[in-house]
Amino acid sequence: MSLLRASYLLGALIVLAQTSVAAEPDLAHAVRAGDVSLTRTLLQHHVNLNEPLADGSTLLAWAVESQNGEMVRLLLDHGAKASGVGDVSVAPLFMACQYGDPAILTLLLEKHADLKATRPDNITPLSVCAGNAPATIVERMIAAGAEVDRADDTGQTPLMWAAAKGRIDNIRLLAAHGAQVNRKSAGGFSPLFFALKSHVPDAPVALLEVGADPAYVAPDGTSVVQMAMYQKDYAFAARMIERGADLSAFDRNGNQLLHAAALADQPSLVALLLTKGANANALTGTSKVKMRFEVNFTSAKYEVPPKPPLLLAAEAGHARVMQLLVDGGADPQLRLPDGTNILLAAAASGKLDALRLALQLVPDPNTATKDGDTPLHVLLSAGAGAELAPMMKLLAARGARTDLKNRAGQTAADIARDAQTDAKLAYESAFGADRVGKL
Repeated sequence: MSLLRASYLLGALIVLAQTSVAAEPDLAHAVRAGDVSLTRTLLQHHVNLNEPLADGSTLLAWAVESQNGEMVRLLLDHGAKASGVGDVSVAPLFMACQYGDPAILTLLLEKHADLKATRPDNITPLSVCAGNAPATIVERMIAAGAEVDRADDTGQTPLMWAAAKGRIDNIRLLAAHGAQVNRKSAGGFSPLFFALKSHVPDAPVALLEVGADPAYVAPDGTSVVQMAMYQKDYAFAARMIERGADLSAFDRNGNQLLHAAALADQPSLVALLLTKGANANALTGTSKVKMRFEVNFTSAKYEVPPKPPLLLAAEAGHARVMQLLVDGGADPQLRLPDGTNILLAAAASGKLDALRLALQLVPDPNTATKDGDTPLHVLLSAGAGAELAPMMKLLAARGARTDLKNRAGQTAADIARDAQTDAKLAYESAFGADRVGKL
């Protein structure tokens, strides 16, 4: 479910689109068409602008939804009620707050639109405006009596709405007016978590500045720094690490911060973590995310073996991170239970720089898994990528053998015979067409 639960607008627009023309067909048509001149002419006749349409909305709601400020002013001047009637979900103020246009909102506030109205889910106009409108509007609403910390049914407050949309102006304003910066939603998330979800880099920083707790851990075990990593806000993650984040904690994927930074190809973050004492050889833990597969694909439980950051970086082909980890004490000789090492992992990555570095660290080009697969077997099995040909030539230059059989009895030449065109051509270019397996 969305942090803002803002899908109500879509539902409102669908309802509006399905509305049948009510008591004043000509006027309704003019308003919907945005024809201010015709609307002005029709309003010279006695018209009840506050009679709800079939969907519970009003003509004023239509004018707001179309963001036609001139039409909104015209209808208000002729007696349309700013607070609306009928269905509160499509009340003019709620719709105006969703769009956030200060001119239209000002018109409604000047006509004393009801700030205490709530939708059935207890969302208030202030919450919606906090996420979409400028601070001048939010401040005016607070001054007129809107409740700063009124929570909806999910426990979300106006500050959480502002944080989720990255509205730094409103974050600061609401905090200055007494909003609780460390209040939790029903799901146990603080405004700081909502700010990290906004993908506005300065939003979580603004919350720290007004007193947000960076040490808070959500009920599901997610810390602030882990949330920053999930949201790819690496600058904020670095800020948390500098402040003393727990380097040994595992996230929901079973990764410590160093594993996550290596997977994300963040050299500066990797270097910082190593400087702060992160264990370069720490193994991943158990993932809380359960993998599911179609029964036709597997009958066994899916298990991921514990891996160190260096192997993760090699699998992803992140050569610069690999070098930083080795310089920071990572063991390049480590193998997984199946015999995979960084050279075999780098071969599977499809990245030439990773393979080149791995060959420097593990010079044996014919090292193999317990199933007998060499880097050449692995590379041919991967069989795709723009760097396939130079990787194949690099292995050839380092002495990779084409006649070694794996447990299935296949040589690299056998695999090349049945490989896709790109892999076969890359193999032939590196080793010669006469060394492709024969039927």
